[in-house]
Amino acid sequence: MAAALAVHALTKRYGPVEALGGVDLDVGEGELVGLLGPNGAGKSTLVKIACGLVHATTGSADVCGARAGSLEARRQIGYLAELFRFPGWASADEVLLLHQRLAGSTGGERERTDLLELVALVDARSRRVEEMSKGMQQRLGIAQALVGSPRLLLLDEPTSALDPVGRRTVRTLLEELRERGVSVLLNSHLLSEVELVCDRVVILLAGKVATAGGPGELVRARGIELETDRGTRVVDGTRDDVPRIVEEALASGERIYGVRVLTSTLEDVYLEAVGGEIS
Repeated sequence: MAAALAVHALTKRYGPVEALGGVDLDVGEGELVGLLGPNGAGKSTLVKIACGLVHATTGSADVCGARAGSLEARRQIGYLAELFRFPGWASADEVLLLHQRLAGSTGGERERTDLLELVALVDARSRRVEEMSKGMQQRLGIAQALVGSPRLLLLDEPTSALDPVGRRTVRTLLEELRERGVSVLLNSHLLSEVELVCDRVVILLAGKVATAGGPGELVRARGIELETDRGTRVVDGTRDDVPRIVEEALASGERIYGVRVLTSTLEDVYLEAVGGEIS
């Protein structure tokens, strides 16, 4: 089965400005990929090309084996913009009905009910958008992006305006989508959220991939923190060195109260990749 999104040697120029300079990226079936990078890194351009809103200068972008922008490709995509707006007077059910008509979905009431159940809004299907909390609106936004059962979901900052409870709710929803085989490309500045939920991370800088890999693959060991009756200290080493370090401490007569392997965070990896720039 073709990847949900396959990007190869993708470039995009706006006159003299190079927004993308040869990007390779793929999102597999049921995979959550976090797209990171400072403002102007090319994230939005890449998403717009995947949606078919912008044409690439050179290279290729395919959605489920179809050329990005084609009717077949657009039918496989669900999209939620960062600054989306629904009519305040519309109910949750009416919002989904509108998007069913726009997408040509024949799922009817059954599809709307299933989506509202998925995002925990079935009891609020008659509530007006203007009466909903930000978290409820965000979940409704994800529901509308899933109209028509797309295989690829493109999300732009879906948790940026939410409180910790709201972010956790959306995170749980993304994990549920992964179990259902839906692929997600998540554009976000919240590194902690990406680290918790994403299978892989791609960091863009100046239109190029600065680094990519699983969150666990990108972090590095930063030593072993050893807490003993003589105080707490950090010893050079990795997880494999823990038995030796503990044995040496015990042999020297120390009493050990705790041992912790220190690693870099995704934020550390990000800052190193983009030269300390966060925006």
